[in-house]
Amino acid sequence: MSRQLTVYYALQSPWTYLGWARLRELVARTGAAAHYRPIQSGPMFEASGTLPLARRPQQRQAYRLMELRRWRDHLGVPLNLHPRYFPVDETVAARMAIAHRQRGGEIAALSHAMMSAVWAEERDLADRATLLEIAREQSADGPALLEAAQDPAVQSEYDANTQAAIGQGVFGVPTFVIDDELFWGQDRLDFVARALA
Repeated sequence: MSRQLTVYYALQSPWTYLGWARLRELVARTGAAAHYRPIQSGPMFEASGTLPLARRPQQRQAYRLMELRRWRDHLGVPLNLHPRYFPVDETVAARMAIAHRQRGGEIAALSHAMMSAVWAEERDLADRATLLEIAREQSADGPALLEAAQDPAVQSEYDANTQAAIGQGVFGVPTFVIDDELFWGQDRLDFVARALA
């Protein structure tokens, strides 16, 4: 029976983006049943007492940039340290991703395209025209997904994902959960791999 892997993430998280390709390869290699759950960072930060990025001490903000550069260079993943559209309201984008999954689409692929839009392509995830373009590039029905993003059932799933994450003790993204054990950060993927083996 396939191991169950829950992935809590935010589309504008650079750490999620840096680990996404490796995560997808790991899921394919292990045959894990991955459940991709976009969440709202604001309520998660508030519940865990974590400050939003703009309110963190300058030392931590500077170190974050150093670590992003190190991981970008180590992994060879294209990443702009100062993207034009960050931070960004990812609400509609996340709801489109959820709607895509609800309709049988591959949420992991669409999510990756949305993350790449922020961190590698200087595109605005809050812009509906941009979201339609990204959906089209992924062979998804953008207009239908944009309409579905307004469905209360989609927002309800987004809220439920966030509350489930908070309930499991998630305080940052990405967080991976296997048998109620949490693994925080793309740099924990080796541990995730061992747990799935």
